[in-house]
Amino acid sequence: MQIVETLNEGLKRAYTITIPAKDLDARVDAEVKKIAPQVRMPGFRPGKVPANLIRKMHGESIHADALNATIQESVDKAIRDNNLRPAIQPSVDLNEDYAAGKDAEVKVSLEVLPQVPTPSIDSITLERLTVEPAEEAVTEALQRIADGQKSYDTAPKSYKAKEGDQVVIDFEGKVDGVPFEGGKGEGMAVVIGSGQLIPGFEDQLVGLKANDEAVINVTFPENYGAADLAGKAATFDIVVGEVKKPGETRLDDDFAKSLGLESLEQLTGLIKGQLEQELNGLTRTHMKRRLLDQLAANHDFEVPPSMVEAEFNQIWAQLEQEAAQEADVEAARAEMEKDRDEYHAIAVRRVRLGLLLSEIGQANGVEVSQQEMNMLIAQAAQQYRQEDRQRFAEYIRQTPMAAAQLRAPLYEDKVVDFLFDKATITDRAVTREELEAAIEADEDGHVHGPDCGHDHGHDEKPKAKKAAPKKAAVKKDAEAEAAPVEAAEEAKPAKKAPAKKAAAKKEEAPAETAEAAEKPAKKAPAKKAAAKKA
Repeated sequence: MQIVETLNEGLKRAYTITIPAKDLDARVDAEVKKIAPQVRMPGFRPGKVPANLIRKMHGESIHADALNATIQESVDKAIRDNNLRPAIQPSVDLNEDYAAGKDAEVKVSLEVLPQVPTPSIDSITLERLTVEPAEEAVTEALQRIADGQKSYDTAPKSYKAKEGDQVVIDFEGKVDGVPFEGGKGEGMAVVIGSGQLIPGFEDQLVGLKANDEAVINVTFPENYGAADLAGKAATFDIVVGEVKKPGETRLDDDFAKSLGLESLEQLTGLIKGQLEQELNGLTRTHMKRRLLDQLAANHDFEVPPSMVEAEFNQIWAQLEQEAAQEADVEAARAEMEKDRDEYHAIAVRRVRLGLLLSEIGQANGVEVSQQEMNMLIAQAAQQYRQEDRQRFAEYIRQTPMAAAQLRAPLYEDKVVDFLFDKATITDRAVTREELEAAIEADEDGHVHGPDCGHDHGHDEKPKAKKAAPKKAAVKKDAEAEAAPVEAAEEAKPAKKAPAKKAAAKKEEAPAETAEAAEKPAKKAPAKKAAAKKA
């Protein structure tokens, strides 16, 4: 076997591997001898079938297996001998004119992980913005719970419905005078002003009384879930069964007991705890973004284009999903295209941060324990049907890339926590509004200080247009986070053979769609009535 390096440029490597025909023939002979005792053929005693007949019957598949195994071993050897760390699975091509009896020439190309410079983590300084739950926020949360538990009392038949009342209706929807599927229902309770139904529907219930009949005129939103109804004018013939007025809900111990608690004090304490947890999450989000900003500003190194492309595709797919939900899809997509280069730069930042966090974690012994991994698998399995959860768990345990993707967010959080412990942190009490404003100000993805290295006059990010109002949020999330930090370590040569029977096709990493096809089906969401908001 001969391995010759043909490319060594930046993070790109390429090799030509020549496998002599005699080596393959020897491997085929050895395999024939190995399987001979198990071969059965009419006219011959077990184990006595001549080797030439075995070759005639099974030679093609034996040769393909031998070729596959030899190519895999040679690729592994090239990686091992050259101390390479592949960023993605190597591309392997066998010469098209190869045939049994000839030397095999294999071209291998790959990208390797960069040598990440020793991270500078001893001079990190962070400000922790802390917020105490405001009494008004606790009171508002209590009131929301009370409103959610609100009871309704039947009003007199002469009473006319107003906003906040509950109206019980039978309805039948029509488009162009023809009833449509899912547009009919009975006894549906609607609270006027709740936004439960499509725009304009609830407003037309105001003033109706029990036993009234009416025709509601509405237009389905352009982005309505049912494509055959989206943007269409419709009518709903309704009959009012009864009108109910909201009853009074007192925030006292009896109310708390109706929720399964002992007292209003206990309920208040739980709400305060939840608010503290939420505010702590916002504080951590702000600190993490500032931490990643500092790491990004202090470390600059080349990153594998293939990893950047994969990260960019993920960001772009998210944007495509959100654009598809906008009223003007084409305008939203045009806005995306305008900033394509900017999103590509975000992908570069995320990959670099991911590699940097991985290097920090490995250098400092940060790990996700098996117990933590088992908990992650159990939590992720909850999104599947009961009968599919075990199959999902087995899939994760048997698929390194899937396991790495599941593990990566927790691993990143653990590395971030390690860096928080190393950092010099000062606390500053602020209001919730100030903390949220600080997080929003981080949208540009870097620290706006005198030493940030940016020309602030030209670094302003394009603002989201009405056609794509969610773009800024996506950009903020994309810039703030790092790419999965463990994925790179899993991008090693696959242990399955790189050449199929014909031994001529390029071996590629499993497609995401193929991976998804192996997973258990998720629970099917229940269908909503057509009259409800998309």
